[in-house]
Amino acid sequence: MNTYNLYLNSKRCIGCHGCVVHCKANKNLPVGPILCEISHEPLKSVRGVPKTEFKFRSCYHCEDPFCVTICPTEAMKKREDGIVYVDVPKCIGCMACAGACPWGIPQHNPETNKAVKCDYCMDRLDAGLQPACVTKCTTHALKLVAMKEI
Repeated sequence: MNTYNLYLNSKRCIGCHGCVVHCKANKNLPVGPILCEISHEPLKSVRGVPKTEFKFRSCYHCEDPFCVTICPTEAMKKREDGIVYVDVPKCIGCMACAGACPWGIPQHNPETNKAVKCDYCMDRLDAGLQPACVTKCTTHALKLVAMKEI
């Protein structure tokens, strides 16, 4: 079974948020919900030279996701390949998933009144493509890594 992880090469990331923009465009999301987050750590000194480092945070697609367990309509699901996603027609927008997630990953889409979250653009993966955030990263800092479980 494949499991996936998004990896950020922080030495290549310039913090342009292009990944966020293309994610939102691919998912047709309005202003508001952000499915991943780019942030930076405060300036540090490395051998006397100031340095900042960008961090990328997205859904962790947990092995035993609380968001799936808590969902009263079974709209939050986990595929065999480990991808956790929202079955949108089943979602009632109660956001119990966001409350159960230790990182608050599921977001509320005000246009649909339903939960949204990163699903690694599973429609694109199923078509043999990479997630929108990966393909549109101008510095090639993001990479989707598929790992075989042992």
